[in-house]
Order: sequence, then C-alpha cells, then structure tokens
Amino acid sequence: MSDSDRVGPLRGRRNECAPLDKLLADVRSGSSRVLVLRGEAGIGKTALIEYLVGNAADCQITRAAGVESQMELAFAGLHQLCAPFMDHLDRLPPPQREALSVAFGLSSGGVPDRFLVGLAVLSLLAEAAETQPLLCVVDDTQWLDRVSAQTLAFVARRVLAERVAFVFAERTPVADPERDPLTGLPELQLRGLPDKDARALLVSAIPGRVDSDVIDRIVAEARGNPLALLELPQGLTSAQLAGGYARPDVRPVVTQIEHSFLQRIEALSTAARRVLLTAAAEPLGDMALLRRAVERLGLGADAMAAAEKTGLIEFEAQVRFRHPLVRSAAYRAADPGDRRAAHRALAEETDPALDPDRRAWHRASATVEPDEQVAAELERSAVRARARGGVAAAAAFLRRATGLTPDPGRRGARAVSAAQFAFEAGSPEAALELLAAAEMGPLDAFQRARLARLRAQIVFARRRGGDALPLLLDAAHRMRVPSPEQARETYLEAIGSAVFAGRLNGPDGVRPVAELARAALPGAGTRAVDVLLHGLAARFADGYVVGAEPMRRALRAFRGGTAAADDIMRWLWLTWPTAADLWDDETWHELTAQAVRTAREAGALNFLPLALTYQAAVHVHAGEFDLASTLVEEAEALTAATGNSPLGYTALLLDAWRGTDPRASVAIAAKLGQAADWGEGRTIGTGSYLLAVLHNGQGQYQAALDSAGKACEHDDLAAVGHALAELVEAGVRVDDRVQARVALRRLERRAHASGTDWALGMLARSRALLSEGEDAERSYREALERLSRTRIAVYRARTHLVYGEWLRRENRRSDAREQLRTAYDMLHRFGSDGFAERARRELLAAGESVRRRGAEASEVLSAQEVQIARLAGAGLTNSEIGAELFISPRTVEWHLRKVFAKLNLTSRKELRQALNK
Repeated sequence: MSDSDRVGPLRGRRNECAPLDKLLADVRSGSSRVLVLRGEAGIGKTALIEYLVGNAADCQITRAAGVESQMELAFAGLHQLCAPFMDHLDRLPPPQREALSVAFGLSSGGVPDRFLVGLAVLSLLAEAAETQPLLCVVDDTQWLDRVSAQTLAFVARRVLAERVAFVFAERTPVADPERDPLTGLPELQLRGLPDKDARALLVSAIPGRVDSDVIDRIVAEARGNPLALLELPQGLTSAQLAGGYARPDVRPVVTQIEHSFLQRIEALSTAARRVLLTAAAEPLGDMALLRRAVERLGLGADAMAAAEKTGLIEFEAQVRFRHPLVRSAAYRAADPGDRRAAHRALAEETDPALDPDRRAWHRASATVEPDEQVAAELERSAVRARARGGVAAAAAFLRRATGLTPDPGRRGARAVSAAQFAFEAGSPEAALELLAAAEMGPLDAFQRARLARLRAQIVFARRRGGDALPLLLDAAHRMRVPSPEQARETYLEAIGSAVFAGRLNGPDGVRPVAELARAALPGAGTRAVDVLLHGLAARFADGYVVGAEPMRRALRAFRGGTAAADDIMRWLWLTWPTAADLWDDETWHELTAQAVRTAREAGALNFLPLALTYQAAVHVHAGEFDLASTLVEEAEALTAATGNSPLGYTALLLDAWRGTDPRASVAIAAKLGQAADWGEGRTIGTGSYLLAVLHNGQGQYQAALDSAGKACEHDDLAAVGHALAELVEAGVRVDDRVQARVALRRLERRAHASGTDWALGMLARSRALLSEGEDAERSYREALERLSRTRIAVYRARTHLVYGEWLRRENRRSDAREQLRTAYDMLHRFGSDGFAERARRELLAAGESVRRRGAEASEVLSAQEVQIARLAGAGLTNSEIGAELFISPRTVEWHLRKVFAKLNLTSRKELRQALNK
C-alpha cells in the first residue's frame, strides 16, 4: 500500500492509531493479532475502525456488527463475518464442515458443539487468509448474540500464525465483565480527546463564531467525547450555545447524546418517525424488506426521504443508522402500538420458508395477549436454534413462548424447558427465574420432578458441596414413578454431591445417601449409568471390601467402547475417581484416553479441559511429567478460551511430585481453604494427600505424617487408600510405628479387595517398610515385581528408593547403590526433583557421586512444542494435529519450524528419537 493511499491519523488519536498501524503491519508479515477497542458510546471506536479499514486496502476485510434486537438469534453475528468465505467450506475437514453447516442452518444434523464450530471458523478464516491477509472487524460486540460472541472470542484466542487480525469494538461499561467473552484479550481503552483537539473538533461542527468561554464550557461538559462534540450542538440556537447545552443536573454524556438524537427524531413528521422505527426494528438492514414493510404500513417514499434527509439514517444497498444510539432512540421512544405495528409488518413481509425464526420473533414482538399459534411458532424456533447449537437463543425463544402461552399447564412445561436451556447456556439466574414462574402453574408429576432436578443441578454447579444434596434427593424421589431412569441418574448425582461434600457433610458421609438410593430403586437397570449407581451405592453403603466387585462391574460397563460417548463424557467425574479408588490403572488410563478422544472428535471443549487434566494425572503417575505439563497447559488455554472456571488439581499434583517449588505447599494449603469455603470436603482429603507426597519427597516426615493422617480421617473416594501408603512411609521415618501399623491394616483390607497389581504392590511396599530381614526384602521385591506390571512408574521409582535406603542401613552398600541409582535415574528423568534429591543424598552416603545431567529436548521446547512434535513424530499431518489441538494447520507449521530450529533437525523422522533421548 503506497503512502499516498494511506488515511491519515484521526484528530487527537495519534496514540490510538499507532497500535492499529502495527496490527496491520504484523498481519501483513504473517502474524495474527487481536485487539479490543473499549470505550463509552461516541468515544470514537467506530471512527478508529474506519481508519483501520481505510488503511487495509491490501487486505481482505470482513465485517460484522451486533444489533440489540438481534441478540437472541443464534450465530447471527458469526454468519455475518463468515458469509464472504462460505465458498471455502468444502475445504474444511468433514466434522468441522458439518458443524458449521448445521450452525448456519445450511444442513440438518446433531447439535454441534459450539467450540467445534469455533474450530471450523478458525479453519475457514485461515484458509481464506492463505492468499491475502484477512482483517476481521466486529463492531458493537456488546450486542452480538451470545454464541457468536463466545465463538469469536475462542477463535481470537487460538489464532497465531494465520495472517488473520481481529479487531473488536465494545461499549463500556460492560454489564458483567466476568461473563464477557472478550475479557483477557489485548485491549485499547479509549479516553476522551485532549482539550485542544476537542476544541478544534467542536469549532468545525458549529457554523459561525462562538464565544471562547462557551466553547470551553462545552468542551468541559463533553469530556472529550467526539460524538458529543459533533452531534450535541446540531440544531441548537446561538442563544442556547451561549448558555451551554447542559442543564444544572448534568447527565452522562451518552444520555445527552441519545437525548440529542431523540430531539431530532421528535422534530420529524409522524410518518418519518415510523420509518425510522421500522428500520430500527429490522436488524439486518435489508433494504428490500424495509421497503415492503413500509409500504404495508401505508408509508410512502416521501416519509423515507424525510427520514434520510436528517442524516440519521442512510437508505442504500443496506440500511445504516448514523450511530447505534439513533437506532435505540428511535425504537425506545416510539409508541408501543407503533412498535407492534412495525414488527407485525416486518413479520408479514418476512418469508417463513427462508427465515422462519426472525419471522417468529417479529410476530412475538407484535403480540400482547396470549396466543398459542405464536407461542408454538416460537417453540419450533427454539427447537431449530437448539439443533444448531444456539442454546441461549433456544432459551430466549422459549422464554417468550412461555409468556404468550394461554394454557397454564403448557406454559409451565415451556418455562421448565426454557430454564433447562438457560442453565445449559450458562445463565443460572435466568433459569431460576423461569423455574419460579413454572412452579406457579399446574405441572404434572414429571414436570415437577424435572423442575426439582434442574434446581438442584443449578445449586450443585454453583457450589459443589452438600447444599445441593437434599434438593437432588427430593428430585430423585419425585422422579421414581414418572421416570425411573432419570430417577437413577438423579440418585447418582446425589451420591456425587455427597462425595464432593465429603467430611463437611457430617461423619456418616455418603453412606446414608447410598442406602437411600438403593432402597428407593431396587431394580438394577441395565445402562452403564445404572451399573455405576449400583457400584457406588455398594461402595458407600456396604463398605469398600463388599463394594469392590460392583465397582469393577461399573468400570467394565464404561470400558471397551460399550458405553455411549455422551455417557463417557457426562460421568467421567465419577468413573475416573472410582478407577483410582480401586487402584485400577489400566481402566484409569483407558477412561481418560477414551474421554479425550471422544471430546476431541466431538469438539466438546466445555468437557475437554476436564478430560485433559484427568489424563495429565494418569501421565504424572506414569512418570511422564513433561507430557502431563503439556496437557495441563492445553487445558488451561482451553479453559481461558471457553471462559470456564480453572481446574487446578493436576497442576498441584505435578507440584507435589516435583517437590521443588517453595510455593507448592502454600498453593495446596490455599486450595484446602477454598475447598472449605465452597463446601468441597473431598478436596480436603485429596489436598492433604498431595501435601503428604510433597513432604515425604522433601524429607519432612512429621509434616507428611500429619497431612496423611488428615487425609485418612474420612473415607474420601480416590484419596484415603493412597494416603494410607504415604502415612505408613512417614510413620516409619518418624518412628511412629503404631500409627503406621494401623494404617497398614486398613490398607491390607482395601488392597486385597482391589486385587490389582498397583494395590498389592503398594501393600507389599508398605509391609516391607514395617518389616525386618528376609521378610522386608521379600516384600520389597514383590512390590517391585507387581508395580513393574503397572503404569504407576512414580511409586515403582519410590520403591527402589526406600528399598535402597533400607539396604544402606543394612550395610549392603553395593546392593543399595544399585537400587538408589535406579531410583535416582528414574526420578530425575521424570522431573521428580524432591524424591530425586533424597536418592542423591542416599547415594552419596552409600559412597557414590552423582553426575550432572544435560538438558533434554523436552527442557528446550515449550509444552505446546513438545505436544506438536510428538504428534508430528507419530506421523500426523499438520491438519490432523490442528484438529487434535484446536489450532490451525498454519500455526502447527509455525511451531514445527521453531522445533526444528531449537533441536537442529531437518525432518519429522528425527523428532521421535530426539524427544526420547
């Protein structure tokens, strides 16, 4: 682009134009960039966007803008942005192509995960940018439909090397910053113009001379808002200008601007005002549709010309308002009857075959009294929106349908359905309001049970403790007759709630809930979820020993591809800790691998971070800390991209096993405090277990004993059995053999009931710590033999360590060095530096020095580079890697170039060997 073609900086905005210039330079050079322009209405966001677009003649440009009246139409904003590139749709991988086609209503199919839609959008834009840099501009993002805003924010967080730039403009203040999808992206906060530039802009907008004192007063009151400086003086007399334009009770600038627009609208004829109103009610800016609606209202071309003459609106290929505040002023100030008439005309002129949802919305906006025909049309729109993945839109359609439903029973049922969709869309407050409305109607038994269950689920989602437990039990009781299957699911959710509440739910813990669930539904059921309910009920009602076999049957029901994909994802939060509780490392591994694979294939990014953290924990126990760290990093990135709450357990697990971060104990202790505040008693057990691991690695055995003892005070699922082994080791080291032997007896009962090599290996290791002579040696060897048949490398390495420590104390220094050398090599390779340091000290005491290790490939590369390199070394293409990690193929290529440079490699064939060194 030549200098003569450039648009010069805006008045008083040189500092704001500079980052936009850099953004364009970066995207031209091959990098992706994102910027959010934030500021109050009229502060100049749109002007800066026009400056940016004016200087991007050598780029492709695609634009979208939020419209307040369009906020409930799913994917409306996203479709605006992607429409120019739909001819690239056939080049996307089939799952992405199908997801985007369904989302945009181009084809039918299963409900697409909105993040798979996001990946499809990322691929579509990256494909378009291959030939020319792409600038994506989104104005008024505060009015985008929710799923479009979430999807675009996700895409913006995943671009890196695609030659794609995103610029968003968002009005402040934001109603709820925590729920704003754009929060955390790079931003530019716009302030008012400096006084000198504000004065010059004002003078240019006022004809004739104005006293300098009046200028100063207007500049001060406008606070540098460019739109205020340009628009507020319009139509004011010289006498009004002489006195300024603000009343003594100065209103916010945005209110003044809107009032100024309103005054200009009110000065129009009735017909011209109704033209503006009809245009404001039609969000697409469809000129042909507007003309038809205006004609149906009996308004002529003269009225349209009069409206356009004000400069408040332009009638060209598309209808464009001078500013969004003009649209809102024209709509809000109109007589309610005129508003309904405008929507009625728009509904009658909208093709029901091409755009049934917008027609339904206009019809609803034109209706005051209950009307079953309109309500049913809205309900059908909700079904279509849900099928496209627009859960928030489905909730909005059904909410409006609820208000227009004449029959009380049907109204209540629609309110419950609307609440379900609102909850799924992340709006629990709206869901609770709808449930309260539904309760007032004559619901049948099933609907009342469904309402009770949904309310309980909302409470559990907000606070994963015991608060939801009585609500879930009540809902399960209500469900028994109308839907035994849903009753079983609800009882399982109740058991899960009690598991999370742990010791904070009282000394009896989960047992009363398990007994109640079993007594209420004696029929076993045949689904995987039914078998899981039976297994956990037996575990907590009859005890671990009796419950072990039913738990094994439950895990088998979820293994080997027999369970439905939805069940695998939905119940992993219970099946995964159940496998850990049984010391079943093979199922543990298979469940997480299956869940991650299912989530990646389905694009289920709401669930994938949980599956990744669980898989990372499996890799920690396998001694694969680098891979675990990579998965944790990916989970954290996806959590940030999706706006979900962070999942911190596996990061803390890594810290505990690494053993060198001085902040680890503080972080774990902080987690324990949070758990108590949130009512999550089980976290107290798991956190105390982590502290025991950390302290045993650091040789702080009394602290380890105290932490392990706390973990063993309650029968927490997947925590107490593992804490018993830590307690035995710590107890032996501080010579508290009484407490250690009590723990060993508890461990014996559990390990024999489990029967896995992991469980029996840990039992043999613990028995060896409390034995002498040949009994000890025999037990150490049994422990090593059993653990060698498992994936649990960290405890195998620690068994070499404690065996070597025992041999050294037995003065068998040569044998001790062999075990300690193996322990040190394994622990160092894992990155378990705390336990490795224990092994190093013991080796020194046994008469052997320890050489320093060189840097490994995994220490040179970032976590994501390691992950990409492993996948490339395994033979995956860039497109396959991109689909696996939810990034574009171009970003994969960019990372691989860095990997090759860092490791001095020239081909993919060398990657696997380099990473395994």
